Amino acid sequence: QVQLVESGGGLVQAGDSLRLSCIASGRTLSSSSMGWFRQAPGKEREIVAAISGSGGTTHYADSVKGRFTISRDNAKNTVFLQMSSLKPEDTAVYYCAAAELYFDTSRANYRYWGQGTQVTVSS
Repeated sequence: QVQLVESGGGLVQAGDSLRLSCIASGRTLSSSSMGWFRQAPGKEREIVAAISGSGGTTHYADSVKGRFTISRDNAKNTVFLQMSSLKPEDTAVYYCAAAELYFDTSRANYRYWGQGTQVTVSS
């Protein structure tokens, strides 16, 4: 059973930065796509970024391109989301997820999910 645990969320001001971390246990995920998703109140969960098993391929939502960076450390079974120039519209619960495929950007294909970490950006 794969378990994912996110950390690093918090309350920040617009323009600040945060770094989210997600540690996986139960199985090595070096061949699995990892993704960060977010869900704001009243909205559907959406993909923020995804990274392939090796880390060589990434995908970003248009709304975060140039501001967020996804990375992974397979030796530590950890994935990160560096968030810069945060905006109030980035406020959401951020979830880490793992898919079975090597690289995937479809939410429906992500099988394992963390509990989420709250990110709140004040204006």
